[in-house]
Amino acid sequence: MPTLPLETRWLGRISYDEAIAMQEKTVRDLRENAGGPRLLLLEHEPVYTIGRTRDQSSLRSADALPHPIREINRGGQATYHGPGQLVGYPILDLHHHGRDLHRYLRFLEEILITLLNRHQVTGIRREGLTGVWVENRKIASIGVGVRHWITMHGFAINIGGPLDGFENITPCGLTGVEMTSLERETGNFVTVEEAAAEVADIFTESLPQLT
Repeated sequence: MPTLPLETRWLGRISYDEAIAMQEKTVRDLRENAGGPRLLLLEHEPVYTIGRTRDQSSLRSADALPHPIREINRGGQATYHGPGQLVGYPILDLHHHGRDLHRYLRFLEEILITLLNRHQVTGIRREGLTGVWVENRKIASIGVGVRHWITMHGFAINIGGPLDGFENITPCGLTGVEMTSLERETGNFVTVEEAAAEVADIFTESLPQLT
């Protein structure tokens, strides 16, 4: 069956549970050749997520957290999602894109670095860590899950709004990490929907390079 073109969708602000259900259906459809690849772009209602790991110390006092917690099938420690943050869930069949998970992670980082460059912000990688930084401040987190080489979960980049949701956890298990946002780095207001439109363009243009 020919590979269908990527569909990008802006979903607005939705709950984490709604997004998981949508991802699960898209993964199932893609595996059964009932649909094509998608990039789901959205904001979440406030929520903490953590990968399936015995070490959940990055949640700190889990019982005292101000928002719900979801344990999910991605790599990595705890992070926060909430208003002002752009979340992207690419649902791709990596059989068509090289079947190289490390290359895929670097690809996602490059998408976000390109977005930052468009706003005159220099995004960087840090050796041995996944995500994107501005100097020593973390602006984007990445955590993926793969089933039968079909991806789910993805990336989250802070666009604007408060970052206090991160203060109750140890983000990504990195003690002392400072979180930042595009708005803090530039002093300019950008809506999450505007950033989503830019990411959709960058992702669509860049996807042929992921082979």
